[in-house]
Amino acid sequence: MAMRCVRIAKEHLSFTSEESGSGSSLHEIETEEIMSLEVKFAGVTFKNPVTTASGTFGSGMEYSEFVGLDRLGAVTTKGVANIPWEGNPTPRIAETHAGMLNAIGLQNPGIDTFIERDLPFLHERNARVIVNVCGRSKEDYVEVAERLAEEQVDLLEINISCPNVKAGGIAFGQDPKCAEEITRAVKAKAKQPVVMKLSPNVTDITEMARAVEAGGADGVSLINTLMGMKIDVAKKTFALANKTGGMSGPCVKPVAVRMVYQVANAVSIPVLGMGGIQNTEDALEFLMAGATMVAVGTANFFNPYVTSEIVDGLEEYVKREKLSSIMDIVGSVNRTDANGG
Repeated sequence: MAMRCVRIAKEHLSFTSEESGSGSSLHEIETEEIMSLEVKFAGVTFKNPVTTASGTFGSGMEYSEFVGLDRLGAVTTKGVANIPWEGNPTPRIAETHAGMLNAIGLQNPGIDTFIERDLPFLHERNARVIVNVCGRSKEDYVEVAERLAEEQVDLLEINISCPNVKAGGIAFGQDPKCAEEITRAVKAKAKQPVVMKLSPNVTDITEMARAVEAGGADGVSLINTLMGMKIDVAKKTFALANKTGGMSGPCVKPVAVRMVYQVANAVSIPVLGMGGIQNTEDALEFLMAGATMVAVGTANFFNPYVTSEIVDGLEEYVKREKLSSIMDIVGSVNRTDANGG
């Protein structure tokens, strides 16, 4: 779109700086127009690389008073299951140093309500949509993918950190064979590109990334939350009713950046990076590590404007660095290393 604007300017603006008597020129117009935040992820073009991390933004309705949903690259919804899930008993949130623990249990109203209520709301606001899908069995995931096949959805993000009830409760994302199998099953029914969301609670994150790539995944997203625990010493009991919970926030960012870097260099499919992003600099770290898109999560809880602020910050960065595209910095640390920088 930006390049098209430049061509139109060249065709229809016949003045030069001398003729206009001003210091402006077509070159200045062209320089401004070609700076782009557009990215292509799994064959889908987004206006910028910023989306929301599932479970921290509802399905967009909750934050629409603070953020123009069409301003974001996409809205990633809360996890959607084939039937409503009640979630875990309370308390299910606890604060930690530089982060938080949650054991919400993927509470959600199910696919019927999502299609009838949430999806139309997002479309009315011209938002691009990434639907996070959760399930307790392979069949659950496939059912949701089938239900969404004819809906106006850009990507499916498959949360394989869910416990597999048919395998003793181990998460799908902790067994490479299981992860590959579920990827292949969803791909067989999905009409949209499929992005597999990887768990960091594994020995080797690249093994899981290669497994889902072998299963046909169009992209990967990472990291999901790190497993943690907090004890209430006054009550001498667990801070969460579930005992353990997923840790997120700034405290996990160094781990997340490292894993994004490793995965980006292990597979040929694009990476959506997340984990502790709270400002533009954080987002740039993930992009330079190899992520094509980034998702903002826990920061939404203490700054509901953060996603749009990061979009603004990326625009300023591209202009300041005189880049033609934000894609120029994706994986740039690899190029620096290769050149001995």
